[in-house]
Amino acid sequence: MKKFLLFFMTSALFSTVYAQNIQTHYDFGKDRGYVTTTVEMFKPDKIGNTFFFIDFDYGIPGHDFMGNAYFEIARVMAIKKSPFGIHGEYNGGFGKIPNVDGYFSVNNAWLGGVDYSWNAEDFSKGFSIKGLFKQIQDKQSSFQITGVWFVNFAKGKMSFTGFADFWKEDSDFNFDGTTDATFTFLSEPQLWYNINGHFALGSEVELSNNFAGMEGFNVMPTLGVKWTF
Repeated sequence: MKKFLLFFMTSALFSTVYAQNIQTHYDFGKDRGYVTTTVEMFKPDKIGNTFFFIDFDYGIPGHDFMGNAYFEIARVMAIKKSPFGIHGEYNGGFGKIPNVDGYFSVNNAWLGGVDYSWNAEDFSKGFSIKGLFKQIQDKQSSFQITGVWFVNFAKGKMSFTGFADFWKEDSDFNFDGTTDATFTFLSEPQLWYNINGHFALGSEVELSNNFAGMEGFNVMPTLGVKWTF
């Protein structure tokens, strides 16, 4: 699910597996009560890996059937056989203006930096840490620190995955031309019960501070289903 989704599932953690999944979440957060679908893909190759996800929000009050869309794509180029890699990323999207026949664009963002990844020999757990330069459209250059993790336990029946982002971005929540916050935090841990190799039931909790027009700290839980191809 978006940052987000979404989450960065297992980006840069696996070297021998290909993963693609579709998720559907119902968001119980304050002023939400809508459905989000997510498509994710992670694909390694001989020189690195590629990850992308796209989120669609449905049933937002004051919107048509589909209200928002958000997209991220990232590429890690491995540095020989070391755990380090060069990370490049693009984020963007659009949203529907409530009760108006018009849309707005989510500010494009370009990121680049260094990735460090580790995973257990049996691929039961792993993590990735990224230090990134971040350029948001029409804003000052900044930075972002990203952490990604996954843990499979209970003989593979349970999975705990997620990401955490911390970045610098000036926010004006009152639209008065003043800066109300300088930094943003977002994390989306997910807990899944794997019914079989394809189907899972679970939940995601969006933990954020000064994110998406919401000032201060907010907690947004969901219930979801996931199908892994």
